Amino acid sequence: MTRPPTAAQRRVIDAADPVTGRLRGTEAQLVALVKRGFAFRHPRPPHDHFLTPAGHRIREAPPEVPAEPVPSAGVFAARVGGEEPERIPVSGPARLREVRSAWQGLLELRRMTNPGGATDRPCGWERTHLVRAAALALEAAGHRPAGPDGNGYRVRSTPQPEAVAVHGPDEETLRACADTLERAGWQAGAYTEPRTRVRYLLASPRRV
Repeated sequence: MTRPPTAAQRRVIDAADPVTGRLRGTEAQLVALVKRGFAFRHPRPPHDHFLTPAGHRIREAPPEVPAEPVPSAGVFAARVGGEEPERIPVSGPARLREVRSAWQGLLELRRMTNPGGATDRPCGWERTHLVRAAALALEAAGHRPAGPDGNGYRVRSTPQPEAVAVHGPDEETLRACADTLERAGWQAGAYTEPRTRVRYLLASPRRV
């Protein structure tokens, strides 16, 4: 069974020409891809390297990513707001370090898995963990999650594909959350719930 490519090899594969599958990389990288069966060297000059069918399948398949942005011995979860009091992590310097580390890990995950190494838009992991991803962006930016008093943001899933709802106690909170999410590569717009007239944000990961 062919071993999956390394992170560096995956970046070379992802950067291949979308039509021809032509590869660019160092000689060592290209030779390694040939040995793994992901590329072949064209017999005619200039002897460029191209993806094999196996290489194309690797590029088209979603990358395997960890269940959490940053592997750790403990279980990290961003604050979505409105958790039960006993499930709220202790705030303080240790929590700030955890959140900062998780955010940096997520940016690295974007760099490793997004085409061209782009870090300005969400990656595949975020698109399959929408609530957790949006909550991490908000908590990492210093927004306050909703506690027992109800003040702060709350991130919730929605029936719409690739969209989360962000609730807040007032328009100022919603605007600040929208600004943060947009800087983190999301699209966010304010809406009014027809029945209750409650204002909320609808946010989805930006693709381009």
